[in-house]
Amino acid sequence: MTDEGEPTLYVNRWGDTSAPVRGGRGSYRDLCSCFSQSEPHPRARVGFHTEQQDTSAPGWQRLLELVDEAAADGREEFRPLTELSAEERRQVITLPPSISKLTAVRHLVLYGSNLVRIPPEIGAMTSLEEFTPYTSYRLHWFPYEITRCRNLIRSTVSTRALFGNYKLRPPFPRLQPSQDSVAELDPARLDPRRWGATAVHSCSVCDRPIEQRGLHQVWISIRVATDVLPLLVSACSSECVDALPHGAKDYIAAPHKGGRVDQPPSDWD
Repeated sequence: MTDEGEPTLYVNRWGDTSAPVRGGRGSYRDLCSCFSQSEPHPRARVGFHTEQQDTSAPGWQRLLELVDEAAADGREEFRPLTELSAEERRQVITLPPSISKLTAVRHLVLYGSNLVRIPPEIGAMTSLEEFTPYTSYRLHWFPYEITRCRNLIRSTVSTRALFGNYKLRPPFPRLQPSQDSVAELDPARLDPRRWGATAVHSCSVCDRPIEQRGLHQVWISIRVATDVLPLLVSACSSECVDALPHGAKDYIAAPHKGGRVDQPPSDWD
């Protein structure tokens, strides 16, 4: 489902994880100024969110417990943010790799989150049928590994918050040059300012260890469930990049490096 309107007050259909105050003291999430999400303002460049998760924060520690509980009881719907206070929700800017254990979850609800990235381990949630990160306005892209969720057929995403979205066509962050070897790079400790992610362990395409190959990052926008999503691919080789599908209709057709790249006209055009 696309988000057609300006972020305002809304009827909460997925659990009470919101509050009327946004961005200020006591808010449940931080403001995002990466690009306008209401009208086109051409920008020469955008970047990744650079925040790194504070793993000592009470919100993060509680989230780890909730993931373990959900994995243990085999629940089919997971709404972790409803179990956190507003302050705790603001402390969570990503999800833990342990979400790979949530193989029974069919519906993942992250409504109104403060997230800036989703880890590639979401691809291990093989039962996932519905994904709801609606009104997560700081979440501009997703890992290509989400395409491994073969049962995913429904999504509810605020599309105006996405890089390259069809309404506004904001630019994509410029990716680093491809590397045929990561001998001088620690894939487990990456700078999100440069790489988008804080760690890349395996190829987004073939799942082979990155440590044994290289790191070739590209963008591709394809339909995932209900929405066209900008996906960050962290591939181990140019061959894996070549194996990627074509981009969605009315989006950039081929995998690309972001930055100054021509996009189809926006709806505003």
